[in-house]
Amino acid sequence: MTFVKTKIELSRLNVGDRLEVLLSEGEPLENVPRTSAEQGYHVAAIEPAGDGIYKVIIQK
Repeated sequence: MTFVKTKIELSRLNVGDRLEVLLSEGEPLENVPRTSAEQGYHVAAIEPAGDGIYKVIIQK
């Protein structure tokens, strides 16, 4: 999932809500958490989900 799609989903949430995003290793995993933090969101967790996929929890 790209940050653009992530930001659209975050815009639908209330302040304090959390969004769980599944990302592949590499560029998505590097860019989405970094850009989220730069945009003022809190990256609450990054956890391996298996098979090169990571669960990223972002709080609005």
